[in-house]
Amino acid sequence: MSKVNLAVDLNGLKLKNPILTASGTFGYGLEYAPYLDLNRLGGVVVKGLSLWEEEGTSPPRIWETASGMLNAIGLQNIGVERFIAEKLPKLKEYDTAIIANIWGKTIDDYLKVAERLEKVGGISALEVNISCPNIKKGGMSFGVSPDSAYDITRRLNEATSLFLIVKLSPNVADIKPIAKAVEEGGADAISLINTLIGMAVDVETKRPRLKNITGGLSGPAIKPVALRMVYEAIKAVQIPVIGIGGIMDLYDVLEFLIVGARAVEIGSANFVNPRVTIEIIEALEGYLEEKGIPDVNEIIATLEVE
Repeated sequence: MSKVNLAVDLNGLKLKNPILTASGTFGYGLEYAPYLDLNRLGGVVVKGLSLWEEEGTSPPRIWETASGMLNAIGLQNIGVERFIAEKLPKLKEYDTAIIANIWGKTIDDYLKVAERLEKVGGISALEVNISCPNIKKGGMSFGVSPDSAYDITRRLNEATSLFLIVKLSPNVADIKPIAKAVEEGGADAISLINTLIGMAVDVETKRPRLKNITGGLSGPAIKPVALRMVYEAIKAVQIPVIGIGGIMDLYDVLEFLIVGARAVEIGSANFVNPRVTIEIIEALEGYLEEKGIPDVNEIIATLEVE
């Protein structure tokens, strides 16, 4: 029996520990079941779900970079109906929070996915990817302006009673007004960051490494940017913030907790080591015991800046 408490409460979303998986890096959760006990996780954030089955972009769509990875998968997924029929029944068997990441091309797309997931039960929360192009606004991302971020959050808040986490894009000049807008729109929590936009070129062929030309940069290279933006968002809002970006080990987790994140999501590290989430949970427990800290919540928001 552990001597320390790892449980955190995100204003109603109760997690047995602050370690979640990041959407798009953990499949639908079940793919990792042969490698680790999903019951031990704070929660599983599944691959982004849309109203339709999405094939994604054409290959090549992944390229390894210095301390990171570019991807242009294009939000490939099996669609919400197949997820409900094929994945959710098995996920419900696990004693962990199941968080459904959702996306769409219009606000109505988001609303229909959210309403569908609320009806079936077993979902602890929705994580809303607002980095998607709004086709009714000429392809502009929902998350690049406070007005559009507020609008989609408000509409979702009215349409569902599920706990609402809004995932913010780092590809903005200032994260603070976006964070405030989704809080005012009714978000229960914020998660950030999504990937940074980047590209790579083959110097021999003089062609982009990705068919899509640009892609999302993730991995250790983005952690300092993620940590800074999480810190800024925390100062701007009162709702809980979940930190994401380049987290590879215990000390990365501790940095995010110290600046005030109430939980974290582990992403690209899952590709390197499929057991990394469990190893981090065990390391966090050991760290607290070694330091004589009885509760992980005592670490959160302890940054000293004077």
